[in-house]
Amino acid sequence: EKGGRVSFKLSYYNEYKSYLSIMGSGDKINVFPSRMNLTAMKTRLKGAQKGHSLLKKKSDALTMKFRATLKKIIENKTVMGNVMKAVYFSLAEAAFAAGDISQTVIQNADKAQNKIKFTKDNVAGVQLTNFTMHCEGSDVYQLISLGRGGGTVTKCKETAQKALQLLVELASLQTSFITLDEAIKITNRRVNGIEYVIIPRLENTIAYVIEELDERDREEFYRLKKVQDKKKEMKKKKQALLEELAGKEAMKMADAPRNILETEHDPDIMF
Repeated sequence: EKGGRVSFKLSYYNEYKSYLSIMGSGDKINVFPSRMNLTAMKTRLKGAQKGHSLLKKKSDALTMKFRATLKKIIENKTVMGNVMKAVYFSLAEAAFAAGDISQTVIQNADKAQNKIKFTKDNVAGVQLTNFTMHCEGSDVYQLISLGRGGGTVTKCKETAQKALQLLVELASLQTSFITLDEAIKITNRRVNGIEYVIIPRLENTIAYVIEELDERDREEFYRLKKVQDKKKEMKKKKQALLEELAGKEAMKMADAPRNILETEHDPDIMF
């Protein structure tokens, strides 16, 4: 009997240990299992799911912008090769037609005529820098074309202006490309963190709290049932005791001798 009791205790302990291992296998937040904490965890889970949905939409918007920017960069680089080829060819033509014009260009370069303007573009909360080129003042090189080979020099200047405009646009696209790449990495890291860490942890915590509350309710129900059964048992014992006392009193009254001095009314005898 003693060995059976020990084996029963060991089996119960092993079952309880396996239950604790199952309950502790999931990553969860250490909270006290109560109705208030359950409501708070459900609110946090709802907020995490809403934040995950918004960040997912932000990631999709940034990815679309990223792909569009990459497509423009590839197109501009393809055009850039042809434009730079035309620039060097026009420069060779101008040098052949008008001779060395480098000193004239340097002497007329008093201040910068082409200037870059910075603007910001907001894409899903990410600030992208855009570069735009604009010209200020009059053209200081307009008199160069009056000399020998003027048409060729003008053509070379226009080709170089187009190449400069394309370079500025390409620089703007490259800057936006790098910014979008970093923003997409950060956003995807947050999305994955919410999806695979925060939401499962909150769900495990909610399941743990619900399980503990259900277990507590079952224990309370069992306790109340045992109390009620105990009360019924005590009532039955009390009733049995009262009945036993009443029976003993009746037997005592029946066995007691009669007292002739007591006045009793005898029934009439009829002949």
